[in-house]
Amino acid sequence: MKIDTLKKILKISIVALLLLLCCLFIANKSISTSAKKKLYSSINAIPKNKVGLLLGTSKYISTGQLNLYYQYRIQAAAALYHASKIEFVLVSGDNSTKSYNEPKKIKEDLIKKGIPANKIVLDYAGFRTLDSVVRAQKVFGENKFTIISQKFHNERALFLANYFNNNAIAFNAKSVTPRYGIKVQIREYFARVKVFIDLLFNVKPKFLGDKITIQ
Repeated sequence: MKIDTLKKILKISIVALLLLLCCLFIANKSISTSAKKKLYSSINAIPKNKVGLLLGTSKYISTGQLNLYYQYRIQAAAALYHASKIEFVLVSGDNSTKSYNEPKKIKEDLIKKGIPANKIVLDYAGFRTLDSVVRAQKVFGENKFTIISQKFHNERALFLANYFNNNAIAFNAKSVTPRYGIKVQIREYFARVKVFIDLLFNVKPKFLGDKITIQ
């Protein structure tokens, strides 16, 4: 391969890398900034809402150990409920196969934390954050709710909620150590770019379906 050709490839690669870094920075900054006034970490400070939208995740990580993101979200939802900051927990998670049922596992653990079963509503089609947020409005009829997850995830969910005209706030579950969550944090940067791609191409939830009233 000629030197000139190699130089052209190198220049194109550098430009592509710079564009990617620029997209990552802009997406991250835009989403973080838009959510600032709607994020809460204090039980006492957060306003009351009828429904808390608990964003699901797997209970265990690949090594078989308990997923701390999962554990802390369960604790956060229970704390909000027992402080009367929410009346119902809408659990939105992945149930794409018979052998994998996030909402069911989360419900079991919420009940262990003292939340009555009749106060827990399951959304089995929360495959992605976009699906969870849109379905809370379109399927469950809620335009005002409290999102429950870690701060980085809440920021992205709030951005989507605002885009779809939902009056949402978010409660930050306890975070994990940087070392524990490094892979998740890296993926989050790309997930934020994908938010804009999804909105640009008007991506819809995988499923909607009949309306369900939370009461």
